[in-house]
Amino acid sequence: MSLTPSVERLTEELTRLPGIGPKSAERITHYLMQARAEDALKLARAIEDVKTNVRLCRECFNLSEGTDICQVCQDARRDQSLLCVVEQPRDLMSLEKTGSFQGVYHVLHGRIAPLEGITPDKLTIGPLVDRVRRGTIKEVIMATNPTLEGDGTALYLSNVLADYDVNVTRLARGLASGTVLEFANREMLADALSGRQKF
Repeated sequence: MSLTPSVERLTEELTRLPGIGPKSAERITHYLMQARAEDALKLARAIEDVKTNVRLCRECFNLSEGTDICQVCQDARRDQSLLCVVEQPRDLMSLEKTGSFQGVYHVLHGRIAPLEGITPDKLTIGPLVDRVRRGTIKEVIMATNPTLEGDGTALYLSNVLADYDVNVTRLARGLASGTVLEFANREMLADALSGRQKF
């Protein structure tokens, strides 16, 4: 038995979402069909609100709603001389949850990955350099992901920023407190050894 065109269209659109394969899309479609109309429409309205109201902050490129400047950039208590560079807004949110960083951010919206066609000009590197050029930033923390592309992006940015009077640092890596060496993976141990500090 074939599905109706509307059901097929919804299932097809759901498969476009990251991590959603055909079977998951079918399950979600059938869940939405069985849900109360007001619940399904609430989801549709939430998606519409995000697409209509959320924009990128003109300063750091984080997500912002209702204004051109995000909440972090608006916060006068933040240390404007300390800038943390992240790949995506979700990385910024993860750092914010720690409650330990009181500086400001810059969101690249990706990482340099030539094999995927992602070159430096496709990221927000130009505006980052403009922010550093203003002279108010004293330290740039590279908080890109510890992957080949993330490390390459951090290295590229540190070279670009070498001409400016700014201290460029990288997030520490290695063993977390409470980690047992036996269960640490090779990369964690390598990072811990290369990043060792004086006792």
